[in-house]
Amino acid sequence: HVLTFLGFIRKSVYALLSFLGVGDFLEPETASYPSRSESDSELRSVSAALIRELLPVVKFSELAEEMDTPDNCAVCLYEFGSEDEIRRLTNYRHIFHRSCLDRWMDHDQKTCPLCRTQFIPEEMQEAFNEKMWVASGISDFYGDYSPVTTGW
Repeated sequence: HVLTFLGFIRKSVYALLSFLGVGDFLEPETASYPSRSESDSELRSVSAALIRELLPVVKFSELAEEMDTPDNCAVCLYEFGSEDEIRRLTNYRHIFHRSCLDRWMDHDQKTCPLCRTQFIPEEMQEAFNEKMWVASGISDFYGDYSPVTTGW
């Protein structure tokens, strides 16, 4: 019962001080450190940016001339317009609006939303990993001993 009473007094004092406009003094100041999820999202955005560099963007009309194309985007279900920007996947089978696929990649997805084929083909994976290594800044700590610079 004592703890309940002390809690009641604390809330009453806080309410009174808030009413008087000085309630901010009771709140403890906390240091703002970036959380792990914030740093993870930075790394994910680097990953997504690198994948975007490797996947070309074309107009739907150009793509429709080259191959048999679906009528609509499997992500948003809207029909493709002739001037819509399409992100062309390396497997050439599935196509999506650029913005739809970019949002997918922003969630750290590295595979096709339909068939789960890797966006980065096997023959490009090593170059992609090296770019990720450099972009992460880890290579700055290792200097001459970095696998990127020594060719391990």
